[in-house]
Amino acid sequence: MLSVSGLSKVFDQQPVFSGFDLTVTRNRFAVLIGPSGCGKSTLFDVLTGVTAPDEGRILWQESEVAHLGDLAAYMHQKDLLLPWFSLLENSLLPSRTGGGDLKQARSRAMQLFSRLGLSGYEKYLPYQVSGGMRQRCALVRTLMFNRDLILLDEPLSALDAITRKRLQSLLLLLQSEFDRTLLMITHDVDEALLLADDLYLLSAKPMRIIEKIELHGDKPGRLNTPQLLAMKDMIMKRLEEDIDHDPC
Repeated sequence: MLSVSGLSKVFDQQPVFSGFDLTVTRNRFAVLIGPSGCGKSTLFDVLTGVTAPDEGRILWQESEVAHLGDLAAYMHQKDLLLPWFSLLENSLLPSRTGGGDLKQARSRAMQLFSRLGLSGYEKYLPYQVSGGMRQRCALVRTLMFNRDLILLDEPLSALDAITRKRLQSLLLLLQSEFDRTLLMITHDVDEALLLADDLYLLSAKPMRIIEKIELHGDKPGRLNTPQLLAMKDMIMKRLEEDIDHDPC
């Protein structure tokens, strides 16, 4: 679905990444994991057109594009809900800005509210609900873009452990029930091992892929297996070794 080749970006004469390659396969959950500040969010900024790459190509379904701004949905770390709009009105923003049929969009949003446990809260303002509920509303809004690829930039990192676990299950629904392809950024190894089909270990700046790991088996029960516990230790060592060798 998505192929990135030779992507490079430099800020203040310091390379964030150089010659970066990545392939995301349809209907897979790809997770990028690396140390904080390694360039993961900058990569998403380049992919979505917030900033232009210095070099490289982005291929969408084998056709070269400048960016994925109109092709992928993007869920940020913060929910970015408009405080003066109700949860339902926030979820309808993609339809309002995209000129869609608002009646149909409202019906679909109500169905998604029901599926994601938000029924009864449609008229609430963002400040009146919990952080987990705001992120669920942001998830509904992301689905309302109706894009095949969803970019997730640490969307659960600001949540408490219990809420985060519940939202992780909802992220898995994006793939299994809503038939979406996902590319997610995280620095949480447990979360990466729980969610990923394809896990990419990233280095410190200049960011590169250290290793790609394909994960198999039942996702909800993964973290209890000896194999995954051993893999977690290996990943932590690889990431720590790379940071130790970082010349910065």
